Amino acid sequence: MTSASDYLEDSEALISRIQSIPLLRPFSEQDIKGLIKLSRVVQYDPGDRIIEEGQFDNRIYFLIRGEAGVLKGGEIISVLRRTGDLFGEMGIIDGSPRSASIVARTEAVCLVVDISYMDRLQGHEKTAFTAVLYRVFSEILSGRLRSADERLLRLSEENSRLRNELEKRGLPIPEP
Repeated sequence: MTSASDYLEDSEALISRIQSIPLLRPFSEQDIKGLIKLSRVVQYDPGDRIIEEGQFDNRIYFLIRGEAGVLKGGEIISVLRRTGDLFGEMGIIDGSPRSASIVARTEAVCLVVDISYMDRLQGHEKTAFTAVLYRVFSEILSGRLRSADERLLRLSEENSRLRNELEKRGLPIPEP
């Protein structure tokens, strides 16, 4: 793991790349620069653990480049590979321990945001930043819920198909 913050802090290319992240488009260039000053850009090598399931911390991560696997109970349940993929937000929202581990699958670069940044803001600035951040969270969670609903529907349909097949063959149908 290598911190790239010092080199990248003043980089216009980094600011431009971060502003291109759909979730961060509502932020002004000044907001992005403030975010970068209180954040780190970290490069992870393949196999590096970015987040450890069960741990507590106050950081969220935006994937800038590379690929990271989401592991639950040691099994990969998802792969993050798009610039701007956000992870680590669930523990920030509800204060719970990390619900999954995140492991770099390739060299990965992340913007690591210490969410206590919001505590350092004052008045309208704090209200505006918090509102935008939680809107971002709600958009992400809404998308994940929609995806989970679609997966649940597919599994339910497959379950019904399998039950029908068992019934046709005269085999016992297990109780749910």
